[in-house]
Amino acid sequence: MINVVGATFSALAAALESELLADIPLARAMALKASAYDGDSLTLAAPLAPNVNDKGCAFGGSLASLMTLAGWGLIKLAVDARALDCDIYVQDSSIRYLAPIWQDFAAVARPAAGESFDDFFAALAARGKARMSVHCVVPLADGAAAATLDARFVAFVKR
Repeated sequence: MINVVGATFSALAAALESELLADIPLARAMALKASAYDGDSLTLAAPLAPNVNDKGCAFGGSLASLMTLAGWGLIKLAVDARALDCDIYVQDSSIRYLAPIWQDFAAVARPAAGESFDDFFAALAARGKARMSVHCVVPLADGAAAATLDARFVAFVKR
């Protein structure tokens, strides 16, 4: 669990990045970086070079991994900010690949429309588990989406 006492959003993002790089070999291979966190959204970034496919653009598996990690990380940071000890899993997801990416890229994760952390934490307190849907996007330089992921994550309070 990330130590959150007096931590700033940037310190929380840096701690998450360290945790991902230490615990997930794929995150290291991708050269993942936590580039922004504001309490409502998390942005993870990756350089193109270690994530390239045979055509010279970003590998679809890297896009899927970065978006999944961004969604998982968003929930992890919210849980850690409340000093809760939970296991968090992706329950299901749907990905759309809309355009190739020819440069370094980032995934931005936010709660899906109609979702709230208040509802998530109320369910977690009442039942010891909660679900939350997250929407992630990999934007192109012009702001259009190159890829999107809609995923549902589940958290269980550790006993």
